[in-house]
Amino acid sequence: MGLALIIEHDETGPVAVVGERLIHHGFELDTFRVLEDRSDPICTKEFPDPNVYDLVVVLGSERSVCDKGPIESWIDREIDLVQTAHKSGKPVLGLCFGGQVLAAALGGEVTKLEKPEIGWCEIESEHPEVVSPGPWFEWHYDQFTVPEGSIEMARSEASSQVFRLGNSVGTQFHPEITPEIIASWTMIGGDELAKFDISPDSIISESVDREAEARQQAYRLVDWFLDLPDDQCP
Repeated sequence: MGLALIIEHDETGPVAVVGERLIHHGFELDTFRVLEDRSDPICTKEFPDPNVYDLVVVLGSERSVCDKGPIESWIDREIDLVQTAHKSGKPVLGLCFGGQVLAAALGGEVTKLEKPEIGWCEIESEHPEVVSPGPWFEWHYDQFTVPEGSIEMARSEASSQVFRLGNSVGTQFHPEITPEIIASWTMIGGDELAKFDISPDSIISESVDREAEARQQAYRLVDWFLDLPDDQCP
């Protein structure tokens, strides 16, 4: 059906379930990994040309769009890539950090949250047939504002959760995750979880319990994204 550019920021954030669904729809995935070593935030590699792809997916990252200092070698180039893709009519799907990159590319702002959202968090959906209300997995310290002209489709008590502008969509949650990915994140972020008195075992257990439902929710979201016309209607 087409060629999808997957922007993966390091080895801890694969496209996983979202990639599965793209492949199901006939897409070939071409993954560009920004950082080969997650401990080294510098990237001097040339970013791909989005115009040779049919769509772009931008994944999560432990980095921050509103703290550009450590990632100044690449973050503006990534934002420019996303802006170019959107302006040329290529659908862009941004997930968590990727949603923040998309928001910044379209004129929104990214700011720090007073308190991070970590774990399975309740969201309220304006379009439940597309974005299921209820818990989605989150792990973020920043938030995006909805760019001018966009439609906000879902939000939580803490922040906006989904917006759409034309055929581009940004989420604050992680539809791509699996229990295995979440388990790896709890190991990497164990100190952060302890700081907020969050049990890694509880997060992992709940992720296993929700795996089948979460996969179906992610599939529904991807199916809708792939069927979007380039206009302003949800």
